[in-house]
Amino acid sequence: MKLSKKVTAVAAVGAGAVLAKKMKSKQFCPICTAKALLAKTQVHAVSGEEKYNNGVALTPPMGWSSWNTFRNTIDENLIKEVAVAMKKTGLLDAGYRYINLDDCWQSSMRTADGKLQGDLIRFPRGIKPLVEELNEMGFKVGLYTSNGTLTCEDLPASLYNEHTDADTLAEWGVEYFKYDFCHNEAIPSVAPALVKICVGTPEGSDFAEIEAAHGTLQGGARTFADERVTCGYSVGGLSAGNGSLVFDTIDAPEDGDYVLTIVFRKGGLQKKFLVCEINGTDEYDCYFPASKGFTAEGRLQVNVHLNKGLNTLKFYNPVGSRMDSSARQYTNMGRELKRATREFAEKNGVEEKPICYSICEWGLNRPWKWGAKAGNLWRTTMDIKPFWASLMYIYGVNVMLYRYASPGCWNDPDMLEVGVGGLTMEENKTHFSLWCMMAAPLIMGNDVRQFINEDGTVKEDDKVLAILKNKELIAIDQDERGLQAKRVRTDVLTDVLAKPLANREVALCFLNKSGQPKKMSYKIERLHNEPQIELPLVGSYHVTEVWDGTELTLSDTVDAVVPPHGVKVFRIKAAE
Repeated sequence: MKLSKKVTAVAAVGAGAVLAKKMKSKQFCPICTAKALLAKTQVHAVSGEEKYNNGVALTPPMGWSSWNTFRNTIDENLIKEVAVAMKKTGLLDAGYRYINLDDCWQSSMRTADGKLQGDLIRFPRGIKPLVEELNEMGFKVGLYTSNGTLTCEDLPASLYNEHTDADTLAEWGVEYFKYDFCHNEAIPSVAPALVKICVGTPEGSDFAEIEAAHGTLQGGARTFADERVTCGYSVGGLSAGNGSLVFDTIDAPEDGDYVLTIVFRKGGLQKKFLVCEINGTDEYDCYFPASKGFTAEGRLQVNVHLNKGLNTLKFYNPVGSRMDSSARQYTNMGRELKRATREFAEKNGVEEKPICYSICEWGLNRPWKWGAKAGNLWRTTMDIKPFWASLMYIYGVNVMLYRYASPGCWNDPDMLEVGVGGLTMEENKTHFSLWCMMAAPLIMGNDVRQFINEDGTVKEDDKVLAILKNKELIAIDQDERGLQAKRVRTDVLTDVLAKPLANREVALCFLNKSGQPKKMSYKIERLHNEPQIELPLVGSYHVTEVWDGTELTLSDTVDAVVPPHGVKVFRIKAAE
């Protein structure tokens, strides 16, 4: 249960313009930029106990998103046409199961009871019937809002509405949720000074009133004389993880819901924040307004649950940075999504439909460090664009985060620009190959209806369709071990990537970032020195180039001439 109060704003949207300016500059260096971004990141894996663990996205999710091509022009008929095209072309059978409605699916108005609703003209039946229809076709459906006061297109978003919006998504049967970062307001790191707390029943009777100075002070918490408050003292030092205030004598007459009144010292024009932790398990986020009025004391009330008998209430502010703020907000929405799907299933006696949770925080606050505990996938960079410099920048960041990816938790280098425009066919192949090697979500962004002729037949010879349906590359992306490729060699212009696969196999990728053909080679024996690669040490290996199907038996070295902005991808296993 959360208080729906606004907090201070985060200045993040300008980063996109800065990035775009750098990418157009001749001085832009994808590798240098990526290294600078990650310089202070300590890479580590997240244990199974710490993961989000909602049972979905055990391999990288595959599907389609409306944003890259259609932006703010989507409607129900378009979405159904896309679904028909995906099914007819075999993209559904290839694994692309999610159809995700990005920004602009919703009305600018919430309902009278505060719920999200679809655009009243473009989705006249509402969202739930569309979800059910697409489910019947074999698809899963995703929706979008932002971790802010508005979405990127200035429509209703979910910050401070997490509980209600999660319930709405669960009620509609939505199975994917992209949570953006536009109009975000950061949680304040400053906490108010506390004067006292009161606990009472909803009927209006207090049974506990304790001055803050009589609680247990921990860490940097301190008592200060204050003549303006009624008891003469207040407790401060609770900001930014500095200290905490504990009350362990709250004796509730029965299990149930109670009203907690926090009396705080007004002061300053800055908004403030506290967490009230009850019995070490339940947390309540408390947002305090900027101080106004003529009195020294303010009151903030929270509905809380207490157990019969003694309860412990702990007050503190754990937010010391923007990263703490983002992690807490995204984790909170993740908890609400899991709660909502569980409660909906229990209430209606149906099977639970977990929601694949996509954290779209743009990599500003290093979501790879906390994303596995918060959701299923997390964006590692700003938005992708359909040109080579954008691909190389995003690849340069994402490839260095290989240790963070694992089943159910994925680095997300953003949607596929394959077939959107702006890339050559060779660059389309490279883009798709790198995303598969990096165990990235494969979310198409093109107009898949273009794969259908006017007479309704499929363009079987379409080169973009062939790229998106390449079974060998998809198998590498969807490999059950769920490991991201590691860059095992680079000379700036060329990279070699190695991805451990199931059955003691390995995928090897040669990447040529230059504008000239490059002859590349790599000794197979080097792979035996890489952690997690289980390729047997034998005399010969069966090697398949997965784009042209060439099969070789090699004993030592893989060689290839790689075209400009191109790749060669090999699947290697021990010979029989």
